[in-house]
Amino acid sequence: MGKFVIIETPSQEFRFNLMTSNGAVILSSEIFKTLEDCEKSIATVKHIALNDNHYELLMSNNGRYYFNLKSGNGQIIGTSQMYERIQGREKVIDAIKRDAPSASIKVQDGFFFF
Repeated sequence: MGKFVIIETPSQEFRFNLMTSNGAVILSSEIFKTLEDCEKSIATVKHIALNDNHYELLMSNNGRYYFNLKSGNGQIIGTSQMYERIQGREKVIDAIKRDAPSASIKVQDGFFFF
């Protein structure tokens, strides 16, 4: 089962990573000014994860595959890692669909939200 890990930046802003059960980061968020905004974005990811329309499939200038996960208003919530093959990107999207809706939330200091 995956988990969201919330990280406070040195500038006292917040971001999250969605991680697989083996610790691989599969989605990294944008920066949020408040912890509350970060938590709201995680709730949005949990809600939209199964909907293919929220995944913007992209290819970088160097031919690597990645995607952005977008909210209903088109705002980027998070971005994947880069993958050599399109199958790698698709495998990660499948993992997000499987794990995100029920993933726990962990703030970097060790406190869990459910």
